Order: sequence, then C-alpha cells, then structure tokens
Amino acid sequence: MDLTLRPATQDDIPALEALIARSGIALSRGFYTEEQARAITRHVFGVDTQLVRDGTYFVIERGGTPLACGGWSKRATLFGADRMKAAADPLLDPATEAGRIRAFFVDPSMPRQGLGTMLIRHCEAEAARAGFTALEMAATMPGVPLYRSAGYETTGEIELDLPGGIKVPLARMRKHIG
Repeated sequence: MDLTLRPATQDDIPALEALIARSGIALSRGFYTEEQARAITRHVFGVDTQLVRDGTYFVIERGGTPLACGGWSKRATLFGADRMKAAADPLLDPATEAGRIRAFFVDPSMPRQGLGTMLIRHCEAEAARAGFTALEMAATMPGVPLYRSAGYETTGEIELDLPGGIKVPLARMRKHIG
C-alpha cells in the first residue's frame, strides 16, 4: 500500500483533527448512539499536542494523506485532547508506572486494514525502548476489539459524563510489554 509511519508534527495537526472528527463519528456506529458519538468527538477526541512535542504521536500516511494516527505517552494523562487538560501533565516513572496508549483513529474509508495494528506495534516497541514494561489506556468501545486482538485485557470501566447529560462508556485496558 506504500504507507509511511512517522512522528506527527505541529503542521499535521489540522489534518489530524479532521481525520479524528470523521473517524470519531463514522467508526462509532454500532458501538455508541449517534448522540454519544457526537458528544465524545466534540468534547474529548482530538490531538494532545504534548504527545506531538514529545515525539510519541504518529501518523500513517499514503501520498501525504493521513490515514491513521495514534501514539503512546510517558505522561500521566490517560485520555483526551488539549481541551480536556486543566493541569500539568507530569512524566511517568517507567520503573513503577504503565505508559499510556493514546488517541488512535483510522480514516473511516480504511477500517480493519491493519493500520491500527501497525500503530499499536510501533507504539509498544517505542514504549519498551523508553523503559516501560506495561501500557494502559482508556479505550473507546470501537477500539476494544483492536486492543483485545493485540493482547490488552480489560481491567475496569469508566463512564464519561459529557455535557447534555450524555454518558459514554470506556474500557480501561492494560498489557505487559516488557
């Protein structure tokens, strides 16, 4: 398919935000109601620019067009874009804490073609090189099948309370990588 996987840059952010918005709505069908998909896409999904600055957020593209994005983090934030953050995002200790899998999105025209798997393998390898032996995440329901197939286990449930009284379930998941 002539795909390139590379670190995302600040210049990629507008295109990634558009990809995330398309993905959040379209790939949530069958997992979330339309109301839940719109709410989580509007209030939670987006690029966390700290990951871009850290060099831990990646894009898969073909011919300069982003087809998927996602990353891992050495910071405490578990999920959400910049608008979800209210405080500093401290570094995790890889000797005692799990790194984070963050913000995986695939273009709705490219589902189930291995892009998510390519990203997860890359992120696991990068996190292991940084000294992490485990990764965890707050997975959306559409992402759970991907993460299960990659060996992540559900460790708990989270329910987001979003504006308008909308509740959106997430799965807390974890995997030992080291």
